[in-house]
Amino acid sequence: MMFGKRLSFVFLLLFLPVKLLAQETYLVAYAGFAGFQAPVWAPKDLGLFSKYGFNGDVVLVPGSVRQIQAVLGGSIHLAQIDAATGINAINQGADLVMMSGTLNHFPYSFVTQKDIRKPEDVAGKKIGILAVGGATETATFLALKAWGISRQSVTIFPAGDSAARIAALSTRAIDGTMLSYPDINEALRLGMHELVKMPDVKGTSFPMNVMVARRSFVEKHRDLVKRFQQAYADGTYQFMTNREKGLAVLSKRLRFKNPKGLEETYDYFARSFAMPTRVSQDGLRNTLEIIAQRTPAVKIDMNIAKYLDESIVDELEREGFFKRLLGKN
Repeated sequence: MMFGKRLSFVFLLLFLPVKLLAQETYLVAYAGFAGFQAPVWAPKDLGLFSKYGFNGDVVLVPGSVRQIQAVLGGSIHLAQIDAATGINAINQGADLVMMSGTLNHFPYSFVTQKDIRKPEDVAGKKIGILAVGGATETATFLALKAWGISRQSVTIFPAGDSAARIAALSTRAIDGTMLSYPDINEALRLGMHELVKMPDVKGTSFPMNVMVARRSFVEKHRDLVKRFQQAYADGTYQFMTNREKGLAVLSKRLRFKNPKGLEETYDYFARSFAMPTRVSQDGLRNTLEIIAQRTPAVKIDMNIAKYLDESIVDELEREGFFKRLLGKN
């Protein structure tokens, strides 16, 4: 009897850690409550993590900078961030790599006080962004460049998340900011003006959604990451092609519950996401050039391979995964 108990104890010592490791939940971060976060929400909400054998959950980590800090610190495993923040971190030596993407342009409109009716009216005004070095700042710089407005002629500063920036607009603490759906609708309801849609501004191609992880994590857990990439692509595709499922995801995840606003948000993003889930290399080069111009004192490596490794997406494409997903022969 005693021998049997000792044998059971040894069995637990030998095999329990393996079992616990197998049950680990892998965390995937999203940055906020805009509709472009749907490629992270959809695979979880539509049961696709389970379908592809990825034991995962999604968590809110506001802003790409904080997401990268969480990835590097090991508290989350994967994150959907913007390319500019990822490039900055990698260029500074971070163990980080971009692996795939679902949105290759800014999903923003530049929303202003109602008395700002044309781009030249922005000169001399206060512009709120989410964070220094992030996508809202990059989009702002590109818009100013396209309009021929010098950076020095405006005041740009962090003003919080989208809800805080809408509140700042309503109190005139700021004169303009970049917003996405459904927040654009809320700002317009408060009497603000949609000055321009960023996809209509020339020269602003930009990978807004890129999936990242530690490069060392991807090398060690390649099969796990591959299963995640399958769920990520499938979720994005189902969101794009199944209106009922897409609206259900947005209704669950967005703070904005107005049915018309949800439909407008869905209609915008259903036609905006990339399939296959690849990062635009032209957009990545554009981003590298923007960063190099913005920080001339810092040497920027222009080699895309330093930042992007789509070998898993390449593998899925060779295996016919995307053809099967899209129903092509």
